[in-house]
Amino acid sequence: MASVLQSALSFPLVVFTLLLALVMLYWLLVALRLVSVELFEHDSLKGDHLASTLVALGFAGVPASFSLTVLLVLASVITLAVELVVLRWLPLGLFRIPVGVAVLWGAFVLASPLAASLCHRLHRWFHRHSPRRCLLGETVVVSENSGEDGCAMATLADDPECRVRLHGKAGAMPARGERRVLVKYLAGEGSYRSVLQRDYLEARIRLSRLRGRRRGGGTAASH
Repeated sequence: MASVLQSALSFPLVVFTLLLALVMLYWLLVALRLVSVELFEHDSLKGDHLASTLVALGFAGVPASFSLTVLLVLASVITLAVELVVLRWLPLGLFRIPVGVAVLWGAFVLASPLAASLCHRLHRWFHRHSPRRCLLGETVVVSENSGEDGCAMATLADDPECRVRLHGKAGAMPARGERRVLVKYLAGEGSYRSVLQRDYLEARIRLSRLRGRRRGGGTAASH
């Protein structure tokens, strides 16, 4: 017990000790209904880097707060294991900081797919019990063509029992059978804006390439 406590207060594990304390405080406030589970949710993926990043990592369909909690818990467990099995036995000295940073990065890399897989298994429960904003980034299949009100009905691709309402725009109305991605929640209507899945994926690829070019340009400029 003493060794675990000592490890919890040493770098790099102390980072998770502080973060998990904040997470526990947050969920306590949620239980007391002083803050909302939607604290980190927004009505649109555009400009919301946290939501977009989580969707890209496979966390669509669950609240960001829950996704981050699972990710932090798994990463902290991995870091604790590395600390107890390896780091505590090495005379690192000042090298503990760079080694610790590498361990933190590796822990998140390993924990990310595990956390995404766990959250994916809970998709259907969250689809029925969580706020609707967490559905942003989910893929849907249009089941009914747009009506006179400009809205169509769709079902989630991985949960056909969950139906959503799509708000279309002139010239880009959802058509039956299309696979679309939810990108904006219209709270006043209880419906979603969506884009074709292929357009969404192409936009993500272009954005990734643009970011890569900017980094490459910045590196070149520095030389």
